Amino acid sequence: MIKKAVSEVVSVDQKAGAGVSMKMLLSPTEAENFAMRQFSIKVGGYMPLHTNSVEHEQFVLQGKAKVTVGDEVFEAKKGDILYIPANVPHMYETIGDEDYEFLCLVPKKDDVISMVSC
Repeated sequence: MIKKAVSEVVSVDQKAGAGVSMKMLLSPTEAENFAMRQFSIKVGGYMPLHTNSVEHEQFVLQGKAKVTVGDEVFEAKKGDILYIPANVPHMYETIGDEDYEFLCLVPKKDDVISMVSC
């Protein structure tokens, strides 16, 4: 059993994109099957087009973003649920005057991340 406050988890700036940080809420060493992460993308920030070798299950906590998944482009907002299949290019760009934050669950497998050139 694990219980902790999100305020206890350190936020780590991410190298890719601009204004992106991540909190590892439940790491692969803490959970049996999934890792739970919280991403924040600042106003005017973005996460560039990339692929992951594992699927993503996401829940938007706040803000809005233009999200690209494969050939689809849409607006994601607070309360939305997203599923991003493994190896499908995806990216995020904040919209408006509020940071975009989401939970992201991934299976406990090696996750190879590859940047996609536009």
